[in-house]
Amino acid sequence: MRRSLRNLLEAQDHWKVCDEAANGREALAKFNDEKFDVVVLDFQMPVMDGLEAAKQITRRSAGTPILMVTMHASPQLAVEARKAGIRGVCAKADIKCVIEGVTAVLENKPYFQN
Repeated sequence: MRRSLRNLLEAQDHWKVCDEAANGREALAKFNDEKFDVVVLDFQMPVMDGLEAAKQITRRSAGTPILMVTMHASPQLAVEARKAGIRGVCAKADIKCVIEGVTAVLENKPYFQN
């Protein structure tokens, strides 16, 4: 799934995936080393889930836009995501949603798929 998401994002004009991580802890370690225009996190990751990783990223850099992708979107997840500093949530299997979500959070707009 991660490879498919990377290919989808890199197929967009002027977008480049700088890095990727296998789990939340690895994502945090990589976040320390670089500045990112947007961070895309999966809700369900091993070692540390996307909500916890987002909370820690937001503590380190409140201005970093974060989009969470998930297979289990719900109103409750959207509430928790907002509390964690996440600017958008969408279904990771919905290509249009992912592109729209990344675009929105890059423009500092919220994007929460219904």
